[in-house]
Amino acid sequence: MEIEKMIKAAKGEEIADIVIKNANIINVLSGDIHRGDVAVVNGKIIGIGNDYKGKEEIDINGSYLSPSFLDGHVHLESAMISPYEYAKAVIPSGTTTVIADPHEISNVLGLQGISFMREATRTLPLDVYMMLPSCVPATDMETSGSKLSASDLSIFIKKSWVLGIGEMMNFPGVLNNDPTVINKITLPVSKRVDGHAPGLSGKNLCAYISTGISSDHECISVEEAREKIRMGLYIMIREGTVAKDLDSLLPVVDANNSRRCFFVTDDRYPHDLYDHINSMVRRAVKYGIHPLTAIQMASINTAEYFKIQNLGAIAPGYQADMLVFDNLSDFKPAMVFKKGQLVAKNGKFLPKENGYTLPETRGSVNVKWIEKDNFKIKANSDKIKVINVTGNKLITLGSIEKTNIVDGFAETDIENDVLKIAIIERHKATGNIGLGFVKGLGLKSGAIASTVAHDSHNMVIIGTNDDDMYYAAVELVKSQGGKIVVENGKTLEKLPLPVAGLISDLPIEEVIEKLKSLVKSTKQLGCKLDDAFMNMAFLSLPVIPDLKITDKGLIDVNKFEITNLFV
Repeated sequence: MEIEKMIKAAKGEEIADIVIKNANIINVLSGDIHRGDVAVVNGKIIGIGNDYKGKEEIDINGSYLSPSFLDGHVHLESAMISPYEYAKAVIPSGTTTVIADPHEISNVLGLQGISFMREATRTLPLDVYMMLPSCVPATDMETSGSKLSASDLSIFIKKSWVLGIGEMMNFPGVLNNDPTVINKITLPVSKRVDGHAPGLSGKNLCAYISTGISSDHECISVEEAREKIRMGLYIMIREGTVAKDLDSLLPVVDANNSRRCFFVTDDRYPHDLYDHINSMVRRAVKYGIHPLTAIQMASINTAEYFKIQNLGAIAPGYQADMLVFDNLSDFKPAMVFKKGQLVAKNGKFLPKENGYTLPETRGSVNVKWIEKDNFKIKANSDKIKVINVTGNKLITLGSIEKTNIVDGFAETDIENDVLKIAIIERHKATGNIGLGFVKGLGLKSGAIASTVAHDSHNMVIIGTNDDDMYYAAVELVKSQGGKIVVENGKTLEKLPLPVAGLISDLPIEEVIEKLKSLVKSTKQLGCKLDDAFMNMAFLSLPVIPDLKITDKGLIDVNKFEITNLFV
């Protein structure tokens, strides 16, 4: 039996499978560093000592041996690449386990989205656990591809790869005792419920936490994080591609509360995957946090919060997920071990692909037949409410602008940077099209479009003229999703995203180049933003102030209601 072999090898009566020799072991359980050999059998650590023998012995000559890293909250589909390509990018940097919330793909495909993510990650050299998405849809002011109830989620809640319920964004629903929300957060038994409560404080925070919600990744200040720690929450310190909170939250971490903090990425684009959780450890140490504390925050803290047994430490009985570091400053692994197997060396991913294929999914770009006239906006006034993009921030502002009226229709005003925006419902072919205006992109010609648009991921199009907007929409229907830049009826660049309109089937290297080319093409059209597609992806998110737009119309987020475009 397997356990008999492990006991005998631990006692030195049998030879281990693998022995890492002469290691300076970073012990996140005792909080010290000690010299020894680490013996592994069947992917588990069975002994730490000085005289173990192995079928394979790897002498690391005094280098540091650390538990590998966990990402405590991530939406894999936000990277726009297959889970295999994701694993290929993050494993060499030392991340060997992620806790994924398939919120984005579930808003498109519902339960099939969860099943897709499970099948797509099941055989990877990366452990992928999941938190079931709690807010599908996020609001009733947009049309999503699906609606998941507590009953739907109950199908998966007892699975070993499911660790609980994902970020509960609908904190008003919690505070108002909405039964559909309460049924979800009371669904898991002895599993976690993650929070999402930006700015929540005082008695409302107490009420939110009293339901059993136990974490938050939306803190942006020391004061907010400190209050939430005092009230019992674990703090997920986030550093994504868009939302970057690491620098502002590191000052909250001290010797007394560090075990209540851990690292997450939330949403990252492909180019930000190669330097992953290890970059957060590196920056934490550079800030002044002790290396052992930073490594705890990247490993055992995360595993213990999610109640993942025997993961996140180097000790007998723990899974042999380990990293070899030459020093405790740059945190670039010389070797990465997954279940005792060497999976990366000096930044190179080693496992063979072995015919990895993405599971099949249904088509997700289901648009009612559209015509150029669908983009026309009949003018009801000489003044309009305009969404103002504010640099690289997700928050938008609203302004009142004079309408550019041509033949009775409100049109773009390129000179004043007022462009037309359309949100086309793409899940159920309802024919819903939300039309409005946006300022701050700087486009002088052409149009850009995407099927990545949080949270319901309808098709979003911004343009200087109706012809190019129509052309962009049709092209994305043909490719079943993607991102595109067009001018004068021609495609300047396009990244197809055929899986749920969110994920490419191309290698990560090609996706990165396509994304760079898309940005370059927007610059050719006069765009003044660093990445217009990144901003555009959040213009339809009706939970971030002030003014947003969905397929149902213009949204006044502060009043949480649909508002009239014309004043």
